[in-house]
Amino acid sequence: MGTDADERVTNRPRVVSRDDWLVARTELLAEEKAHTRARDALNARRRELPMVRVDQDYRFEGPDGEVRLPDLFEGRDQLIVFHLMWRWDLDAGCPSCSFQVDNVGHLAHLHAAGTTLAVVTRGPWASLARFRARMGWGVPVYSSFASSFNYDFHVTLDEAVAPVEYNYRTRAEHERAGMPWHTRGEQPGTSVFLRDGDDVYHTYSTFARGGELLLTTFNYLDLTPSGRPYHVGEVPHHDRYGGDRSETNIAFLRQHPPAS
Repeated sequence: MGTDADERVTNRPRVVSRDDWLVARTELLAEEKAHTRARDALNARRRELPMVRVDQDYRFEGPDGEVRLPDLFEGRDQLIVFHLMWRWDLDAGCPSCSFQVDNVGHLAHLHAAGTTLAVVTRGPWASLARFRARMGWGVPVYSSFASSFNYDFHVTLDEAVAPVEYNYRTRAEHERAGMPWHTRGEQPGTSVFLRDGDDVYHTYSTFARGGELLLTTFNYLDLTPSGRPYHVGEVPHHDRYGGDRSETNIAFLRQHPPAS
């Protein structure tokens, strides 16, 4: 693995006695508990957010042809949509967005909680279906290519179509912050919807690093001494590890650095 592996070895924690380790561990435990309580409070505030009725009749394309937004719920009351960036240059999903979909667990647990998870992308259905088969995903995927859905939920940015807004910042705010890559093209995000009969409501959306909450691989790696050996933008499609990694995100990332 070369330099990365060597750096992780030289950055190993110092060796101490079990008693000294226990002191350090219990000090950290107090911080972890405080973080857990803060996270619980934040989750409660998220659940208390107001919601907005979705009046647009969005249409998507999936394996059974055209479907509407209420159909994506699959009869359940809650829907989480992951907005997967489509890489037109690869005719495939963005590798880092695909990494997030790879982290999806067994859907039965979400379904038992009355919640459906679906992936929506601007990629045309024929290409998307091939890519989903290549990735081996069990999560439902849909194309919003013929819809304004991506533009309205601020994950496809084109000022000729709609005013630019990403991660709750305007184009001018992103440019002042030195992040012009957040003013055009495809962007990642996650949106949550609630269904009440035939009515659908938008309750929450998060963008940029907000999606890290769903990256279980990083949650596992954060427990280890080495931590995260790569940034999400450096992850290739999972079938490119150890082989042809010409489709990695590194060149793309240089033009679109991560933002908080």
